[in-house]
Amino acid sequence: MNVHVKRGVLSEEGTEAVLLTHFEGDTCPTGACARLDAKSGGLIAALISQGDVSGRLNEIRVLYPGTDVPAKRFVVVGLGKRADVSLERIRGAFSRAAQHIRSLRVTAFSTAVDFGTVDLPLAQTAEAVVEGAILGLYRFVRFKTTDLTEEPEVRAITIVEERPAAVKTLRTAASTAVIVSGAVVLARDLVSAPANEMTPKQLARAAVQCSRGRKIACTVIEEEALRKLGMHALLGVAAGSDEAPRFIILEYRGGRRTAPVIALVGKGITFDSGGISIKSADKLDQMKSDMAGGAAVIAAVRAAADLALPVNIVGLVPAVENLPSGKAYKPGDILTSLSGQTIEVVTTDAEGRLIMADALTYAGRYRPAAIIDLATLTGACIVALGDHVSGMFGSDDELKRAIREAADFTGERVWELPLWEEYDELIRGDAADFKNSGGRAGGAVTAAVFLSKFTAGYPWVHLDIAGPAWSTKERPYSPKGASGVGVRLLLQFLRTRGTPSPVR
Repeated sequence: MNVHVKRGVLSEEGTEAVLLTHFEGDTCPTGACARLDAKSGGLIAALISQGDVSGRLNEIRVLYPGTDVPAKRFVVVGLGKRADVSLERIRGAFSRAAQHIRSLRVTAFSTAVDFGTVDLPLAQTAEAVVEGAILGLYRFVRFKTTDLTEEPEVRAITIVEERPAAVKTLRTAASTAVIVSGAVVLARDLVSAPANEMTPKQLARAAVQCSRGRKIACTVIEEEALRKLGMHALLGVAAGSDEAPRFIILEYRGGRRTAPVIALVGKGITFDSGGISIKSADKLDQMKSDMAGGAAVIAAVRAAADLALPVNIVGLVPAVENLPSGKAYKPGDILTSLSGQTIEVVTTDAEGRLIMADALTYAGRYRPAAIIDLATLTGACIVALGDHVSGMFGSDDELKRAIREAADFTGERVWELPLWEEYDELIRGDAADFKNSGGRAGGAVTAAVFLSKFTAGYPWVHLDIAGPAWSTKERPYSPKGASGVGVRLLLQFLRTRGTPSPVR
């Protein structure tokens, strides 16, 4: 997607479509919409007065101005009530509008980031406009050869700005939004790829590709080296598959040499059958998405490098398949983790926390200022919070606050759940230090409590993204299927916080 920012007058743009906005309750056009209306002889104002353009949130109207302006179409999208305007509403509205423009077989359109008086910073508004449009236009069609839609792709968006002082701001914002949106698209592509294509080896190759030409060092640790390291929890999960495991390390050093590292850890189960404790057939095809946390980490590190963020980051992705076979680990087995702590396997379908245990322990080698992990960890989190919200757990109040603020800004909602000591008893092992499942009661909490035992006391937040990582229906700027959740949240956190708290 090419996004251009140019100094000019929107009413003079010779384009297939101009995208404009209108607020519900406004009796006349405002901002750029008002100037286009004046140029077209009051066409939009007349339709507003007749009630044909209401401004209701995400309402779309296509108008044909004739010969008064060089643009062939006005596409007017509603932003809802002016008092309720937000970055999230703007993302959603521009997503729906861009999709509608594509349905008109239009491959390029122009717009302006001028909605009249709104209490939002210009740069943030521009980023929301571009993110909404790019992410709303996303489609995963790599494997389609028949029944392809006849709608051509939108290839270019032009933002036109009359004010000279605002052009530079808009160019920077648009460039940032393209990078961030591109990272989300990468994560969606990785998660959407079928498990026969996206194996641990292929996920590692994708990470290596992301490092090329960037200030990123990528190391991939293979099976024998993992055994020497002592990552036996990870290796236990991988034992049932013919696909060998990989441990992916991405290091980006954008901060001072002496500045501490922020560790991002993402679960990378490229397919989860449940192992010996096999899952039911229902939705088993969606278990290719069990590496959504790992995909988010890879994409976020790539974008951090492209944005030249002044932070030091390490991204860690344990990548394995969880399959049943004669070699597979079994309920009742005891695994010795990288930390030296032992784990009694109650169910092989609680595999994510095992590979994350070794990855979190490895993160401690960097003496990180913070550890943030993302994992499609538990169905219990979906039961508790639904499929729009990630469960948040953590050991550090300041870090949790920063994550919550980033989530509120990006619209990737999180909700904190407790890590009270009373839950420890539920994961205490009978024949080992811990067991890998505390049972059905409080399943998301006991999984997080288990992970906490491997964070070595560093400031830590765990995000259970099981709900929003994969959607069964389309949402504004997020398609049915892989959402790329967590990428924008992580990047917003990294952009605004840098190093969140000192090493303890």
